[in-house]
Parts: sequence; C-alpha cells; structure tokens
Amino acid sequence: MLSSSKALAGSTTPLTNFAAARLVPLALGSMFICPNPVHAAETLLLPDTVITASRTDEDALDSMSSIGAITAEQFREQGFRTVPEALANTPGIMVQKTTHGHGSPFIRGFTGRQNLLLVDGVRINNSTYRSGPVQYWNTVDGFSMERLEIVRSQGSVQYGSDALGGTMNVLTADTGYLAAEPGWFQRGSAQYRFDTNSSSHVGRLETRFGDGGTWGASLGLTGKNFGDIRDRGVGRMTNTGYPEQNLDLKVQTLLQPSTRLTFAHQYLNQDDVWRWHSTIYNDTPWNDTSTGSYAARIYDQERSLTYLKVEGEMSNSPVQNYSATLSFQRSQDSAFQDRSPTDVRTQVIDVDTLGLDIQLESEILGGNLVYGVDYYRDSIDSAGTRSGRDPRSRRPVADDSTYQLLGAFAQLRTPLSGSLETTIGARITRADAELGKVWDPDNTTDVSASEDWSNIVFNARALYRLGNDWNLYGGASQGFRAPNAHDLSGNITSRSGQEQLGTLDLEPEKSWTFELGSRFTRGDLSFGAAAFYTLVDDLIISVPTAAGGDTVEATNAQEAEIVGLELEAAVRLLDSMTLSGHLTWQEGDTTSPSFLGGPSEDAPVSRLSPLVASLALRYDSPDQRWWVEGRITAAGKQDKLSARDQRDTQRIPPGGTPGYLVASIRAGLHVSENLELTAALENITDEDYRIHGSGVNQPGINAIIGGKLSW
Repeated sequence: MLSSSKALAGSTTPLTNFAAARLVPLALGSMFICPNPVHAAETLLLPDTVITASRTDEDALDSMSSIGAITAEQFREQGFRTVPEALANTPGIMVQKTTHGHGSPFIRGFTGRQNLLLVDGVRINNSTYRSGPVQYWNTVDGFSMERLEIVRSQGSVQYGSDALGGTMNVLTADTGYLAAEPGWFQRGSAQYRFDTNSSSHVGRLETRFGDGGTWGASLGLTGKNFGDIRDRGVGRMTNTGYPEQNLDLKVQTLLQPSTRLTFAHQYLNQDDVWRWHSTIYNDTPWNDTSTGSYAARIYDQERSLTYLKVEGEMSNSPVQNYSATLSFQRSQDSAFQDRSPTDVRTQVIDVDTLGLDIQLESEILGGNLVYGVDYYRDSIDSAGTRSGRDPRSRRPVADDSTYQLLGAFAQLRTPLSGSLETTIGARITRADAELGKVWDPDNTTDVSASEDWSNIVFNARALYRLGNDWNLYGGASQGFRAPNAHDLSGNITSRSGQEQLGTLDLEPEKSWTFELGSRFTRGDLSFGAAAFYTLVDDLIISVPTAAGGDTVEATNAQEAEIVGLELEAAVRLLDSMTLSGHLTWQEGDTTSPSFLGGPSEDAPVSRLSPLVASLALRYDSPDQRWWVEGRITAAGKQDKLSARDQRDTQRIPPGGTPGYLVASIRAGLHVSENLELTAALENITDEDYRIHGSGVNQPGINAIIGGKLSW
C-alpha cells in the first residue's frame, strides 16, 4: 500500500462573569477537549495518523507540533455550516465573522494572510489575500472533506511563506477503490441540514464508483441557501443570507502496483455575501456600536482548483517515497459598495495560480528525511471603478501583475535514543513581485514596480517519551511571510470605512516561536497542554497616514510578541460517558507608530482571543445506536484593544467585546446501517453575543436537524 493512503482524513452580566470564573478552573482541574470523544482515536484527542505537520504519515502521538484534527463525522454530527466554523472548539483558535458568509480563523493571534490554507497539500493562499480577517477560508466545502488537520505556529519550513500563525490542511475523501473488492462497485450518499434561526438549507449528493483495486471516481454536488440570521439583541439581521454552490470530482487509478495517479477538480461559487455591519440595514446598534451608512456592500466569490498528483513507493532506491502535484487554481473576488447616490464603487480581482510541488522521502543517517521543492505563480488581473474618480486609481491591487514563490526544503527526523527523537529542518524561499500597473497619485499615472526577497528559515524540535503513554515535545521554529501584492499595492475599504492602501517599501515579516507541550494517554484519560511564545519582527500593519486620519497605509511595526497557553483533555467517566473540555489564554503586545512618521507606541496585538473555556459531556448508548452531548462555552470580556480596534466602532463596542456563556445540546440516532439522523439546539438561553471583532452577532436560539442516507 502507498504510504500516503491514510491521508486520503449583551453586555457582560454577573451570571456570565460568575459562570466563566467557575468554568475556567473546572477545565483546568479536570479535562480539556475532544469534539466527539467516543468516535475519536483511542487517545480520545487525536486521530491515528496525521500528515500536515511533517509532510508525511506519522503517529499523531509522536508529532512534535501542536496539532488538531476534525473528521467528516464530527463535522456532520456537530452541525457545522462551514470549514471555519468547524474550528470553533479547537484550542488556540478564534473564528471571527465579518459577515455570516465569511469566517476567518485567528490562530494564536494571527489571521488572514498570516495563516496558510491547504487543500490536499495544495496551497490555497494567493498574493491578493488581505491583511485582516478574510473570507477565503469559506471557499472550501466542508461537506466534501475527509479530515481537517491544524498545525499551530509551525509551517514555514514545510510550506513556505504565510504560515506564521498556523497551517490548516483540508484532506478530501478518497474514492475508496483500493478498499473495494475486485470488479465494479458503486456507493453513494445524500445529506441534508436545516436550521430554524435562519431557515437555511444545505443538501449534498455524492457517488463513488469504479473497478475495485484498479480505479475509482467520486462526484459530489453541494447546494447551500443560507437565510438571514436572528439575534435577541438586534433582531433579524437583514441581508446576512447568501446562496452557494459546490462541485467536486476525483478520479484515482493505479499506474502500476506501487504508483497511483489522482486527478481532482473542485468548484465553489458564492453570490451576494453582504457585509451587514457596514450598511443601513444595521439599524439597531449593539452595545453602543455605530451603525453603517452604505446602501449596499456585497462580495461575490468564485474559486476552482484542479490538480494532478502522482505518488508512489520505490524499492532498491535512495528514495523510498515520492509525490509530485501539478495544480491550477482560478479565483475571482468581487466587491460592490453603494455608499450614496454619488459614491458607488466596484472592484474585481481575477487570479490564476499555477503550482508545482515535488516531495521525496529517504532514510538517511538513521532517520527519515523529507525534502523537495515547490513553486507557485500568480497571474493577477484587477479592475475598479468609483463614481467620479479615475478608474485606474480604484483597482483593489496592481493590475497585470505576477507574483512567484519558489522554495526548497528539507527536514530530518532522527531517533537519538529509545526515548528521544529530534527534527531539524530548513527552507530557502525566493519571492518575486512584478507589479504591472500601480497607481502613482503624485504623478496621476500608472507605473510599474518590482520587488523580490530571499529568506532562509530553520526549525529544531524534539520529542521525549516519559513512558509509553506520556511525552514532552517542543522546540523553536522560524516563520517567514513575504509582502504580497495586496501589501504592496492594495486599495480597499477597510474597518469602519477606512481607506486601506499598500506600500511598495515593505520588509518581510519574520518570527520565532518557542513552544513546549505534553501529551498523555492512559486508559480512559487523555490530555494535552502547550505553552508558546512568539516574537515577530517587521510585522506588517496598517496605521493612519496622519494623526486621526481615515486613510491607513501598510507599514512594518518594530516588533510584536504573543504568549499563550492551550489545554485540552477528555476522560471516559463510564463505559458510555465522556467528559471533555479545552481552555485558551493569549496575551500580546506590539510596538508600532501611531501614524506614519509618528512616535512609536506600545499597544495590544489586534484581535487577540479572550480567555475561552469549554466543557462537554457526552453519552453513547451501549449498542452505539444513539448519542447525546451537552456543551457549555464561556468567554471573558476582551478589552485589550489596539488603537485600530478602538476605531473599529461598527464591530467592537466601546470598552471591548463583552463576555458570554453559551449552552447547547446535540444528539444523533443511527436508525439503520444506512440512515443517520442528527439534531441540535444551539444557544439554548438565547444569549445575545458576538465573537470578538466580528461584524455580525452569533445566531440566537437555533434548532438544527440533519440526516445522511448511504447506499
């Protein structure tokens, strides 16, 4: 078998304050999280294997990184809508929503273009990703995935630029042809999800067929129609719903017994995703936030990914395993803003991305060496108009541009003794930006510009086994992110109507992360803990061009530092009952100018997660026919705000985002071998709350029903 086959997986009230205060020590003193403990691996916390942290199959318990995973079963049972929402119960991650149709994970204090998104190992990030929370993570259909893997604070050696906060890899489902009996086979399924709060419908049809052991194909269609969400504090949030269509195709075959070929195509389209908080429909201020003035602020997104992958094993060769992936991605991001009858703005970005990833694996010096090269090239077309303005000056990024990333990496894992293993790795990266048409306001004309950067990053990590069921892991990892096309030439409307501009003279962001963690599993108890410290040099931020100005421009901060603690655990109290939970704590500060050319000031890092804790109790019937789970999640008030956070009055109330306490209950029933039903009641107390930095409130009380029929 191929070694990679496994991968194919209201204001704060006294009650809220009291509950949060009591919940935190409970989570610390008892146990930490497993979204679905009984159906997880024997450790209760992790799957059997993971691949993203090391680029190759490894036992999850032997990983030297802080990792997490969400399976397709957990995604379905929890009733999630989107991939970002599936991360809500993951330590170290806060999922901010600028709109109901966007979802931007903040991983250890980083978001947007500072976190790397992969699909089947293919880089999804492109050079037009914006600085703050972005909607691009919503362009991956969670209903098509087999497993979602998260690696926190490590990824630049393995995957290159952008992986400062973390790396997430969505692994889509295998066709199953290698597991099928020889001869023709056909399997299929139909899924449905409905929620009452927004009257939203999601449906998916999927089929798999082929010749067992020879070739297989899978085809999936997902249709989504999300309605407007409702919250007790502001009522119905008009124009928060949107439609979405998804298609995915995968064909796999054996070229020879040890060589496999995979062809895959994915397509997603979203229409009319409104940024509600900026519009006149936001007519009921929440906790003294300001109301919007736009008649419309709408985003459309379209993305397709096609890749061809060859992978296999070699005998009697210095190279034991290899893979080569050729990919082509096309994305379109368009925005429409109707500010007034005399101020209407449209912007469109089209990006074609060609990618090549070659990976080899060899046994050398008594250890395992993973090495290779990767190359990605963006071709960018950009256009924009604004009433009464020169259209050349309204492009969201430079038009007729290219952006290239070329990298080579190597990582060696070596056992030093029966208890100690180490990993050392390095990557060299070359980034080139060729900007064809950049608006020069001084000369009122288009100019061209080019920039390039080279960088070498290292990591050194170790795993020490204290026994068969307990280990320590950690080390030091460098991060690197080259300025992208948006950093250099961006021109968009940002927080609370601010005009955000790029800057050609920028330095790459560089980071060091130091981490110490531990995992323990024995019998019916599992836990994990990780502490980290991240130091960032030349963090790219946006600051006003003048004191108190409404125009902000990209610049390099002097430095930033973030420290945090993540705890998670699960314990099986009875044969059929499991208690689980998690806790996240983060603090961070940055030194940066208050405005361009102004004095430097110390301030909190923008959009840090507040203190968050969660506890869940799950019961599975002895015959595994049904299950029920209750969960309580509490977050503290987040009042540590940067100056820009304080100016973002449409999303963050004066004094910070209030804490909250939310309870939910979920259940599932296996009616038969082929039919599974799920139900949930979320936000049972109809809590009026908002995730820190979000533009919309979370839904109020919400009933969800779902089902899956297989054949």
